[in-house]
Amino acid sequence: MPGTDGSAVIRSTLRQQIADALRDEILAGRLEPGQEFTVKEIAEQYGVSATPVREALVNLTAQGLLDADQHRGFRVHEHTLDDYRGMLEARGLVADGIFRELMANGDARPDAGDALISVRRRGEEAARAACAGDLNVLIGYDLRFWRELSALFGNPYLSDFLHRLRVKSWVCAVTHLRRESDRSGGGLRGRLWSRHTELVDALARRDPCGAHDIVREYNAHSLGLIERLAAE
Repeated sequence: MPGTDGSAVIRSTLRQQIADALRDEILAGRLEPGQEFTVKEIAEQYGVSATPVREALVNLTAQGLLDADQHRGFRVHEHTLDDYRGMLEARGLVADGIFRELMANGDARPDAGDALISVRRRGEEAARAACAGDLNVLIGYDLRFWRELSALFGNPYLSDFLHRLRVKSWVCAVTHLRRESDRSGGGLRGRLWSRHTELVDALARRDPCGAHDIVREYNAHSLGLIERLAAE
């Protein structure tokens, strides 16, 4: 294509790879809230130049996962319980809108049934991980589950917004969840929400009210768990 700069494409891809890797480090708890680092440190860690690292860090800052300090570099953002409550409320409102639209326009998509079957498979994996208390596997499948489910709506901007909300809410919750998993003999087995397939089934039978109730229970369950863990 005329005017295409191959080096810019490579740098953009590298930037995204670094941003994804750092996001996963935060979700895994290896980068903890308040932890500070510089562009140079990250560049040396990944063996790359400073430019894509700086771009990746700026991108994560725009997403609310990092804070930038002009003189000290970057640090992992520290979320509060009020932040978490706001995220749950926001993602619940977005999910409700998506569910209503899917029910209204479901007949216009001949492949909707097959698409829900694919989403349900993700939900089954997420549910198994939740029941087993496997937080790493759960986060990965839960994010993929909601990403694919929201993609059925057909609006990539809204799908991306919901995905970012869900990443932030996991980042906010994961510190408390991992601390509990480390100190508790039983870990998180049986304590994490696992009704993903029930949500898909409600949508498959065109029951937005049932889907709303399941998500409302999900949010209440998640908030109650994090509030209890934060108070311990």
